Amino acid sequence: MERTRARATVFLMLFLGNLGNALEVPLDPKVLEGLPQPPTITHQSPKDFIIDPRENIVIHCDAKGKPHPSFSWTRNGTHFDIDQDPKATMRPHSGTLVVDISGEKVESYEGVYQCTARNEHGTAVSNNIVIRQSRSPLWSKERNEPIIVQEGVSLVLQCRPPAGLPPPIIFWMNINFQRLPQSSRVSQALNGDLYFSNVLKEDSRNDYICYARFPHTQTIQQKQPITVTVLNLDAINETVAALYNETDFLSDGSAEERRPTFLIPSGSSSSKMVLRGQVLELECIAEGLPTPEVSWSKVSGEFPAKRTSFLHFQKTLRIVDVSEADAGEYRCTARNRLASVHHTIRVTVKAAPYWISTPRNLVLAPRERGNLICRASGTPKPTITWAMNGIPIENSPKDPSRKVEGDTIIFEEVQTGSSAVYQCHASNEYGYLLSNAFVNVLSETPRVLTPANKVYQVIRNSRALLDCSSFGSPIPKITWFKDSRSSTLDGDPYVLHENGTLEIHVAQALNSGKYTCVARNSLGISENHVYLEVKEPTRILKQPEYKVVQRNRNVVFECKVKHDPSLIPTMTWVKDNGELPDDERFVVDSDSLTITDVSENDAGTYTCIMVTTLDQDSASAELTVVEAAPTPAIVYEQPDPPTDLELTDQKPRSVQLTWIPGDEHNSPIHMFVIQYADSLHHHGHWHNLTVVPGIKTTAHLKLSPYVHYTFRVLALNAVGLSNPSLPSRVYKTNPSAPDENPSGVEGFGTEHDNLVISWKPMSGHQANGPGLHYKVMWRQKDVDKEWTSVTVANVSKFMVSGTPTFTPYEVQVQAINDYGIGPEPAVVTGHSGEDLPMQAPDTVQVLVLNSSLAEVHWEPVPPKTVRGRLKGYKVYYWRERSLHKHNPHHVEQQVLTFSGNKSHGMLPGLQPYSLYLFNVRVFNGKGEGPASSNQQFETPEGVPGRPSFLRITNPNLDSLTLEWGPPYDRNGRLTGYTLKYQTVNISDVLGPVEELALPANETSVTLLNLKYSTRYKFYFNAKTGQGAGPVVTEEAATIMDEAMAARQVDIATQGWFIGLMCAIALLILVLLIICFIQRNKGGKYPVKEKEDAHTDPEFQPMKEDDCTFGEYSDTEDHKPLKGSRTPSNGTVHRDNSDDSLVDYGGDGGDGQFNEDGSFIGQYSGKSSARDTAGGHESSEAPSPVNTSAMNSFV
Repeated sequence: MERTRARATVFLMLFLGNLGNALEVPLDPKVLEGLPQPPTITHQSPKDFIIDPRENIVIHCDAKGKPHPSFSWTRNGTHFDIDQDPKATMRPHSGTLVVDISGEKVESYEGVYQCTARNEHGTAVSNNIVIRQSRSPLWSKERNEPIIVQEGVSLVLQCRPPAGLPPPIIFWMNINFQRLPQSSRVSQALNGDLYFSNVLKEDSRNDYICYARFPHTQTIQQKQPITVTVLNLDAINETVAALYNETDFLSDGSAEERRPTFLIPSGSSSSKMVLRGQVLELECIAEGLPTPEVSWSKVSGEFPAKRTSFLHFQKTLRIVDVSEADAGEYRCTARNRLASVHHTIRVTVKAAPYWISTPRNLVLAPRERGNLICRASGTPKPTITWAMNGIPIENSPKDPSRKVEGDTIIFEEVQTGSSAVYQCHASNEYGYLLSNAFVNVLSETPRVLTPANKVYQVIRNSRALLDCSSFGSPIPKITWFKDSRSSTLDGDPYVLHENGTLEIHVAQALNSGKYTCVARNSLGISENHVYLEVKEPTRILKQPEYKVVQRNRNVVFECKVKHDPSLIPTMTWVKDNGELPDDERFVVDSDSLTITDVSENDAGTYTCIMVTTLDQDSASAELTVVEAAPTPAIVYEQPDPPTDLELTDQKPRSVQLTWIPGDEHNSPIHMFVIQYADSLHHHGHWHNLTVVPGIKTTAHLKLSPYVHYTFRVLALNAVGLSNPSLPSRVYKTNPSAPDENPSGVEGFGTEHDNLVISWKPMSGHQANGPGLHYKVMWRQKDVDKEWTSVTVANVSKFMVSGTPTFTPYEVQVQAINDYGIGPEPAVVTGHSGEDLPMQAPDTVQVLVLNSSLAEVHWEPVPPKTVRGRLKGYKVYYWRERSLHKHNPHHVEQQVLTFSGNKSHGMLPGLQPYSLYLFNVRVFNGKGEGPASSNQQFETPEGVPGRPSFLRITNPNLDSLTLEWGPPYDRNGRLTGYTLKYQTVNISDVLGPVEELALPANETSVTLLNLKYSTRYKFYFNAKTGQGAGPVVTEEAATIMDEAMAARQVDIATQGWFIGLMCAIALLILVLLIICFIQRNKGGKYPVKEKEDAHTDPEFQPMKEDDCTFGEYSDTEDHKPLKGSRTPSNGTVHRDNSDDSLVDYGGDGGDGQFNEDGSFIGQYSGKSSARDTAGGHESSEAPSPVNTSAMNSFV
């Protein structure tokens, strides 16, 4: 009996805890309706409640109970009569207090408030809620004296903002509202002061401004600007006398390197106390030169990795959610190359009270026992006190069934009517806790909460669990019966659990049937019936078999299953343990898998999995694909459109579409294409939704919210698509919150002080409902913890003004409609706008490599002065003038761009012997920064350019005059000119070269003693000290004697001359024929006798072996005659057909015929003339014969 009672007590405590939760959150209103319940506070304002003086005071207090509780308030420990204050009201059915402070002083309503909720079963109280108004006092007026400081020393700019509630957020900006850059050298302390470990000249400015932002009132106040002038020691010595009487002068000597020392905290050690659960922030700021680097360590232990961060360039150690284990000594170390210094901070962790276990609501039956336990911890250990219905328990009515023992109240033999709400207070010097827990004494008959006639289904040989959830006070006892109720079910194979559940370890078919659960206590009895069905397991009877199939053929895997007829099976096929390819060739039927038009990629292991609501079975087989013989193509017709579209199984985001296929026209249907139109957003436009295999006539369609769907189906076979079916009826889906957020989110700047957040607008189909708008959020990366947000609609971008220049921001865009918000948006990093670079490149130098190439070097600008994304550097350069006084002045600016963070670049294509000027500028996405100061360099001498012109004038019989102009590009000091010339004969054969050096100051020269009627080719170039320049060439000829020219003209016009030429041609033809005949017959040339009869020494015999004429042997005429067709203007024209009789006559001939009209002597000299024409020029007078006319005749 005692054992049973002990078990019941344990179960009662467990059950009553659950019951308390059930009473607080009723699952079945019909069961719990009418059950009395003491009040329970469900919602209240925070303990420390700071209000905005511009808004009404709203102090929340909500509670539940049966009957519904009434509410009252106290202020500063006394009753607050709401009825007597016209400004104060309570919301209906709630204890929430609303105070209209318009026209009132908010200070009169500050204080400590407490809400009381009571009904006939007890009284619950809220926490003490301290109401204070937020304050943003003005900055006290002050005059900040200019600060002059020596370069290299440390400096502290104090902020000292007015005390606000809550404390303001401090930041330093310039007069243009741009955050001042901070680094390991310059940083803001936790108290808002700005610390310089050492100052540089670039720190000089007149607009160091400390701003204080008061979060509740969203107001910003600023301190008067502070002027800081940084001078080196020489400048200070020059100006100290003038400034010392009017300004503060800060200096501690020369800007030499020095060891680190701590600015804060002072000394070698300090201590700090922090409360458990709060944030621990330790700070060490050091000065020194070079700038010290700060590092942290824990003397005895490690940092909690997930809760630790280092801020402000390692100067601040931050640990969130502090626990007692975080107490100890922390050491910060500042070091530079000279030395290191340490500071130890001893951290102690105290704790406001926190719960170990809160008292839980207790439901007891009359004469039962129970405990309320309230356990809290803290440092120092908190004091536990109790109250009943808001009154200290020692002042409450005595109750013999109640005994208080420290943190526990023990109830024994409770009586009806002793229900109450108990308050546990846990407090120490750092805070307090309050928790309400009621003791509800009930007398309730048993009720079975498990649904009646519930059916349980299990597979044979598996475990079965039958529930019997009940309620009653006292706690009911549960017993089970089966069918006839002949005996209780206790012992093998049944197990009865303490919560009333009946378990059967291995269920068999004979265990199927009706089961009765009986709940009984001293006040009554209740029973409920449930049913157990034991099902047959699912088994695969015919497993898929190994298949070998030719490519382009079809294959079928069978998978026949036996299952309990009352269960609905679902077959799933997988390939190689993964999903089947998304291909219409794979057709899954109720007991098979068909693969059409098999390819090599289809080879693998296929597994069929048969699943029911209770169990599953599986089997596998392998497919091997081999090469197949090609089959001839067959032409088919396209199918008819499907008919009889019907919508079934309608759900909020899905629907089942069925149809009847049209005639295939002897070509199997490969697939059906399902399209939809949205009459709400895009009326009349059809879109593809999905496709299904051709063997299917039904499709389960996934739908989007807030769309008015109309469907149609098209059939596709080898020929093509059918016409669309008739549309289905309209199916409307309900609106819902967005499922997605806008895409294409970007953050960029268009001006130096803004950030433009843009995105791709969502379509009406993506909106999921009406009232689409966007929540745009942004925060400065690694600086701001909280997001700033704004809600916009009908736009695709939003501009944030007043941002610091080119600063990284994190941005988000979230979709919202009238039905809710979209998912958590992704964070995108962008940058605010760029500004023009502030600083020109420094240390600009140039190295002249040669007369046309120079290399420019510069020191890259500091990254913070770029104020944007560095694009590169530009070198502007121009030729200021030539170093030669005669050359023209050039100011033609050129620019070369060097992308990236370069520090040098080449300037090609320079003019030699010139003065160049150049400067360097950095540029970003916004534009170019200031130019460096102009630098100059000179290019050395080079070779000169071509002479500006060369012309030949005054041609005479034996002289020519050459005129020229100096080169346009002298490229140095001209030292002279070089003239070379040579003769050119009719065959374009060049004679020996003559060279002549000319002084630099000459522009013409006359060449004497030239050959008459002779062409000359001239080569002319200029020279400097670096060498000769390019050559300019010309050709000209001396003129012919006028008498000779006249005779040539007369001969050419004589009839006898024309006849002579004809005779010569005829004679040559006859001789050639005779030679040809003689050579073919082998006889002697018959002119032998004739040769003997002639005594003319100019006539030579013909050689018998080769039919050639004898050589002309006049030794006096070995010098070649230079024939010429020189026009009257003296210009030589070269032509490929400049043949003349000279080519066929002897070199020494006088151009006259023999007395008998024979020209054999002249012709026989042709070979000799050709041999000598290249190297010897004749100085004799030309023949009076007009050779041009002769050549033309021939």
